[in-house]
Amino acid sequence: MDPTTDIAAGTEAAADPRAALEALRAEIAKAVVGQDPAVTGLVVALLCRGHVLLEGVPGVAKTLLVRALASALELDTKRVQFTPDLMPSDVTGSLVYDTRTAEFSFQPGPVFTNLLLADEINRTPPKTQSSLLEAMEERQVTVDGTPRPLPEPFLVAATQNPVEYEGTYPLPEAQLDRFLLKLTVPLPSRQDEIDVLTRHASGFNPRDLRAAGIRPVAGAADLEAARAAVAGTTVSPEITAYVVDICRATRESPSLTMGVSPRGATTLLSTARAWAWLTGRDYVIPDDVKALALPTLRHRVQLRPEAEMEGVTADSVIDAVLAHVPVPR
Repeated sequence: MDPTTDIAAGTEAAADPRAALEALRAEIAKAVVGQDPAVTGLVVALLCRGHVLLEGVPGVAKTLLVRALASALELDTKRVQFTPDLMPSDVTGSLVYDTRTAEFSFQPGPVFTNLLLADEINRTPPKTQSSLLEAMEERQVTVDGTPRPLPEPFLVAATQNPVEYEGTYPLPEAQLDRFLLKLTVPLPSRQDEIDVLTRHASGFNPRDLRAAGIRPVAGAADLEAARAAVAGTTVSPEITAYVVDICRATRESPSLTMGVSPRGATTLLSTARAWAWLTGRDYVIPDDVKALALPTLRHRVQLRPEAEMEGVTADSVIDAVLAHVPVPR
């Protein structure tokens, strides 16, 4: 084959935002084994300008996942370990007195980054949680009455441990609703765990992602082009009605005290559009809605105590709703 043809093909692929994001997912897989749904969820969140809540036991590569994403996108990332004594200013920043100028100057906190890893967010008091809420929703921080915009893109990936509740402050429903997706990061399968150990035995160092071969394969320009393409994805009236019917069905479920709000319905439509575009289509089908229903809705419903005691979960309720609501043809 003519070498110039290869060069032209590579240039065309680089100009295709979908190809860039597919390469991004493949690049993250060099460091993170067996967590493809979580990787896809983070990419969907970036496309929708949303935030992600990662839930999983310690040691399943939640931190590594976010660091690998930042490295493959060549974005700035910071990590905050949330603790009971963490103050809002430790996240947002504060005014610092400069003795040389005899004036106060703003010292930005770790929230001024592209990808913020909020580790164990439910370990910090509500006051500090709420300081992060403005940053997530308004994409700005207000200190001493002055709003300060955050960088773009901006994504919060918050983690929480599902098995340890002592000394924690559960996130209220209003704050959970601000997360676009709640992704569960499960324990790996036996073969995936063997692959992880094999990589470590071969010298893999999770603290040195460059040595692991992760290189920037997409950037902010690719992300903006992808977001514009997602915005052009067609949604038929039948799909819109299907999303509404799913969300309304959760409000009528006898297992729930609180169903999905209209904001949740809007979010499900957005994530379904992003997934449709990622899979190579410029229109949304019912399978796209089904594929994103669990991660988009599981944290937007509230179980009745008696249903929870019987072993009912948010996922099982949503699965039952999906099975019950008629699918448009």
